[in-house]
Amino acid sequence: MKNIPLSAMIGLFFTGLYFLAAIFAPWIAPYGMSEIVSNDIWLPSSPEFLLGTDSIGRDLLTRMIYGGRTTIFIAVAATILSFVTGSVLGFLAAVIGGWVDQLLARFVDLMMAIPSLILALVVLTVVPATVPVLIVLMGLLDSTRVFRLARAVAVDINVMDYVEAARLRGEGNAWVIFREILPNALSPLVAEMGLRFIFMVLFVSTLSFLGLGVQPPLADWGGIVRENKDGIIYGIPAALWPAFAIATLAISVNLVADWVLNRTTSLKGGRG
Repeated sequence: MKNIPLSAMIGLFFTGLYFLAAIFAPWIAPYGMSEIVSNDIWLPSSPEFLLGTDSIGRDLLTRMIYGGRTTIFIAVAATILSFVTGSVLGFLAAVIGGWVDQLLARFVDLMMAIPSLILALVVLTVVPATVPVLIVLMGLLDSTRVFRLARAVAVDINVMDYVEAARLRGEGNAWVIFREILPNALSPLVAEMGLRFIFMVLFVSTLSFLGLGVQPPLADWGGIVRENKDGIIYGIPAALWPAFAIATLAISVNLVADWVLNRTTSLKGGRG
């Protein structure tokens, strides 16, 4: 603990707090996710309703806890999918080279030329916006960014002496990718993973705010903002709580990612 800077400790605390709340949501939420607990809407904070009630009389704290669970689950799953897909394809492109590299690189350039939000909105107008669909769509769209990073890092590693030695021993592409390139590419990938996770949180929240993301009866932070946005006109802070949660989660994850990046070894020295 002595070697952990204060900023990283703050990031770890808030990140852990949000993830624990997401995991144990059914046990710590005071009410049911869609349970209407009051006939009055947008009640202020009170001992009974710590964050007040929302636009139809549901407990806002309960909605925030379950909303965080949905948002974090989708963001984590989509981030894992994007990194598995993007990293493997990026490493393959760098190791194989030739027409495979050019084909994958040009396809990724084409996909990145289309704004992700616009493409997602087009797809979700014809495909039901279920949780699995959101995870696959967001993961595949974001894998193009991971591909570019993974390929750039792998191209530099691929010319290292220890990679050439592995090839001279007769090792195949799978060995080179998973035993030589991947361990030495973890540092930039871990740092990027934190940024990609926050992008996923913002992405799914944006889709839900526009009505094409997480659908009722599920709750998520973007949907809570959409449900309570009209209250801002009357000074009701219900829509600001999920915005605050997104902001604090983004800052805390970035603090943790920066600390991990500083602690892990980069490309210098390689496997040695």
